[in-house]
Amino acid sequence: MTSPSSPTPTPPPSPARAVLPIPDAALVEEACKKSGLIWVAVPGSRDRAAWHVWHEQDGAGAVYVVTGGGEQVLPGLMDGITVRVTVRSKDKGGRLVSWPGAVARVTPDSPEWAAVVPVLHAKRLNAHDGEAQPERWAANSAVFRIRPQGALLEGPGRYQQASGSAPVPPSPATTRKY
Repeated sequence: MTSPSSPTPTPPPSPARAVLPIPDAALVEEACKKSGLIWVAVPGSRDRAAWHVWHEQDGAGAVYVVTGGGEQVLPGLMDGITVRVTVRSKDKGGRLVSWPGAVARVTPDSPEWAAVVPVLHAKRLNAHDGEAQPERWAANSAVFRIRPQGALLEGPGRYQQASGSAPVPPSPATTRKY
């Protein structure tokens, strides 16, 4: 029991909440809301572009992505890992902020799925199966939440000198010749 003069103990932060310092959390949220494209780097892999949505769930924001089953391919993305997320500036197009994110798979039978999939579905452009898209995702794709955690890796006033560019990976794709 605490005495009337002692301060009320502060509860530890909930694991569901982002643990970024307040100014950085606001920057991450704003950047992710404004940009429809992020780069996700799974440990040991190159950055991959991904469309996403920023969504608040249980008082904490995160990016949500869909992979596989006819959607973007994000190899190596799995429950329980930490990835690097880089967000571009909507105005300038260059990298604005990079942050570590904790990955968690969202299962079709969860309340989180029921909350976030309609948002993802509404933002998905050019869906080939229209209103059946969420059912396809449940059967053939994976939805992942990537929640910010820890301190920024890069941000205003804290950028690495290297550009971050990489050679184009080998591909059978060609340029059409006329």
